[in-house]
Order: sequence, then C-alpha cells, then structure tokens
Amino acid sequence: MAQSFREYDVASKAAILSVVSNAALMVVKLAFALLFGSIALLGDGVDSAEDLLASALVFFTVRLALQPADEEHPYGHGKAESLASLSQAGLIAGGALFITVAAVRRLFAEDPEVHVGPSLIAVGITAVVNLLVAGYAHRAARISGSVAVASDARHLLTNVVQAVAVGAALVLVGVTGNHIFDPLVALLLALYLVWIAFGILRASLSELLDTSLPQATLDAIQECLDTSHPGLRGYHALRTRKSGRETHIDMHALVDRAMSVSEAHVLSEAIEADLRRHVDGAVVTNIHIDPDEPDIMDRDAHMADHAAAHGLHVHHH
Repeated sequence: MAQSFREYDVASKAAILSVVSNAALMVVKLAFALLFGSIALLGDGVDSAEDLLASALVFFTVRLALQPADEEHPYGHGKAESLASLSQAGLIAGGALFITVAAVRRLFAEDPEVHVGPSLIAVGITAVVNLLVAGYAHRAARISGSVAVASDARHLLTNVVQAVAVGAALVLVGVTGNHIFDPLVALLLALYLVWIAFGILRASLSELLDTSLPQATLDAIQECLDTSHPGLRGYHALRTRKSGRETHIDMHALVDRAMSVSEAHVLSEAIEADLRRHVDGAVVTNIHIDPDEPDIMDRDAHMADHAAAHGLHVHHH
C-alpha cells in the first residue's frame, strides 16, 4: 500500500518536495528560454533537469539508507546517501559542460532576439521557489542528519544564486541592448556549477573513504571522555567515521585490571550513553575494554601491525 505524504520521514518529505519543485521549474524555464531566446535561462533550465534527476536519486537513496542492517549489510545502508551525492556531482558537471557549449556557440552567432520581460518572470519564480524548498531541505537535513538531503539543500541554494545571475544578465541585455551579456553570464554559471560539483564530490569521497570526523566533533568526543567516568582510567585508539546519518566511534577504554566483566560492561554502556548526549546524530559505538597495564598500548599496536602485515582481521574477546 502506498504511503501518504504525511507518513514519510522528514528527509523523504524534503526529497519529494525537491523532486516536485525541480520538475515544475524545469518546465517553466525551458519553455520560457525556448520561447523568448535567453541562453542563460536555457542553461538554468538544463540545470533544473539535472536537479530533477538528482532529487529523484536523493529520494530513493534516503529511503534505502533507512533500511535496517541485514546479514549482507551488517553496517546498514548509510553509504547509499554518499553515492547519491557523488552522482549528483557528476550530473552538475555534465550540465556545466552543456551550458558551456551552448554559450560558446551563442557568442559566435548572430545576435538573437532576447525577450527580457517574460524571461525575468521565470527567473523570479525560480528564485522564490528554490529559496523556500532549500530552507525546508536544510531544516530536514539538520533534523535527520541526512548527507544526501544536506547536499540537495546546498544545491538548491546555489540555484537561487544562479537565478539572480541570470536576472542580472537579462537586465543588462535590456538596458544596453547588447546580447553578449547573456552567453557571458551562462559561461560564469558553468564555472560556478563546476565549483559546486567539486565541493560535493570532495564531501562525498570524504565519507566513502571513511575520513575522520571534523575537529569540532572530535573535540566534543574527547571532552565527553575526559569527564568523570568512575572506573575509566584512560582511552586510546580512538577512531571515527560517518556513514550516512550514523556517526561511528571506535575506541579502547583502559580500566582497572581487577574490574569484573560485568562492571566493565556497565562502564562501556555509560560511556556510550554519554557520547550519544554529546555528539549530534545517530551514534554507533564500539568500545573495546583494555586492562590498565604499562605495556597494553604497545601490545595493541603490535597486534594491529601484525594483522595489517598479514592481511588479517584481529578480533578481541
């Protein structure tokens, strides 16, 4: 049975709104561009077509990322959101190439007639709709922690900048009567899209390659661990990464070697609960208990080096 809009989570609702708005804006901008001759508006319309594909991809990956972990995917499906962002970067870069080719052709063609008034109406509609949907998507990304929706929100905000740039080009054409401003702004938009695509690509690869969390988050984790946890004598081998909406924290906790297994388990649960209070988003922790002995860190490092050298996975029990 199909879900109603109200039954979707906030990230999925943001993705649906993005799909609907991009579809409507694509039709409006392409129709106005073809009817009234603006190459900058045509480029903006092509970008909306890419936005439509990207938003549809975001919706499906957000739904996939919500699926619980299973036997084949024991760490869940969070990486699907990073793959969606990666695809979005490719679509944006492809659109930049299309706009560049069209703008260069227009530069060397005879001056076409550009109807400024109707084109400005399309640009105004675009700016307002994108601003409203971007605001909702940004809020949804903050609430849900969705990487894909956050990327979509940033892209929607860039569309507002694009609309302002296209509007400025049309005004210059109308005031000066020189149509060269239209393809020149289209070329600037193409460069802007390449820059945005690079930023999204870098963020997506960072998560796919399990880059450590930002320094501000690491500081929050360390502040949490440095607070009073009776029985915790120290920690080491702290590792962090992001997977979709989940923040993964792995660490070794040093405890009194006379502590019982039951007491160590209670301590690790207390640390996990404290981390969830200090770190935003869904936090998944993996705490290994080490006895507080002089050479424990050297032994752990030796085991890790030996495992890496022989392609082994070390399991602590």
